[in-house]
Amino acid sequence: MTVTAPPKGAPQHPPRLARPSALPLLAEPACALPGPAGLTRFWADVSRRGTPLTGPDPLGSPDHRAVTFLWRGGPGTRAVQVMPNKLGDPRAPEGNVMRRAPGTDVWHWTVRLRTDWRGTYDFFVDEGDGPAPGHPEYWQWLRRNRRADPYNTRRLPRRWGGEPIACAELPHAPRAADWRPRPEAPRGTVSEHRVPSRHLGDHRRVWLYTPPPTAAAPAELPVLVLLDGEHWHPGLGVAHLLDNLIADGRIPPVAALLPDSVDAGTRWAELTCRPEFVAFLEEELLPWAGTRLPLTADPARTVVAGQSLGGLTAAYAAFRSPHRFGNVLAQSGSFWWPDGPGAEWLTGQLASSARLPVRFWLSFGEQEWVALPAARRLRETLAAAGYDDAVYREFNGGHDYLCWRTELSDGLTALLTDR
Repeated sequence: MTVTAPPKGAPQHPPRLARPSALPLLAEPACALPGPAGLTRFWADVSRRGTPLTGPDPLGSPDHRAVTFLWRGGPGTRAVQVMPNKLGDPRAPEGNVMRRAPGTDVWHWTVRLRTDWRGTYDFFVDEGDGPAPGHPEYWQWLRRNRRADPYNTRRLPRRWGGEPIACAELPHAPRAADWRPRPEAPRGTVSEHRVPSRHLGDHRRVWLYTPPPTAAAPAELPVLVLLDGEHWHPGLGVAHLLDNLIADGRIPPVAALLPDSVDAGTRWAELTCRPEFVAFLEEELLPWAGTRLPLTADPARTVVAGQSLGGLTAAYAAFRSPHRFGNVLAQSGSFWWPDGPGAEWLTGQLASSARLPVRFWLSFGEQEWVALPAARRLRETLAAAGYDDAVYREFNGGHDYLCWRTELSDGLTALLTDR
């Protein structure tokens, strides 16, 4: 086995690749647009129905819909851009600029999507108080003028705080019913702690989920280590998911450890295949939790999970310490890392190593054009290396917690059931 050290000093951004195919934009919206005399009735109907609006596919496919995003402009509105997650290329921002219905305050943008699509989205509104369109700094300035959709009440907490982000789901998209609190489901508890770490050189905030007491609880609890813990709890309320899965018997009672990523800079520093971070998880966090709960030491009953850079780190933790982490749940993992020399480093390490006693459960969004080429090469590498039990799947969405919620539920159910 040839193992090289992870690269250091790599750029803190993904590869800057143009979208390989054009967005399936439609010229005609999914609704009739009003003239000046019909605006009051039009916006009242939009408020009642909620946005975005959907209509039949103009090409006649029952598996697609026309999806129209709407914004109500004001007297000074010069331009509006809508950015559904990964349905737009930052290198070609003009493609997401909405059109204004002549003589009205209606701005619209319509795209053809398969009926299993879901995603979060933002508007960016130019009210005439910045550089003119065409100015070299215009697009960068516009991205600072984010607005939420006032006609959509479906929201998701935003990463790193701020106003919740609007989300949309077409009829056949997976539903996140497992995330809704259920009064009849016994509830576990979540406690917040600060864990000292020699490897990280400080204390790290961690949330500890303790499952509800039940006769079915094993003597030693399986363990889930879920990275980016500050967003999964309290932001997204992952405890409700665990409560429901346990109550339904879909997973056994499990303890969950959710370490804080602190901030974007710390996240880039620690979640890029850093041995000291894995040492924190293995040598400090798990033993600390073991003094509070009866945790298993069996790697086959231990899951490490993460998204984006967290997905990369989950796989790296199992690669470096398969004797402790026997299950990887990586969602939209950044397996392209690093951007530049040594690209797809972890995939190369797995290709040159003997098969490890690790199960992989991987999922990626079909709209993630930057991540997908590396993801598919990882899938091929695992197959060639004999990981016959590895699961790889793609969903119709982007780099998005809205999608990752249901994918997390499915992955935990698969990995925490008895082999």
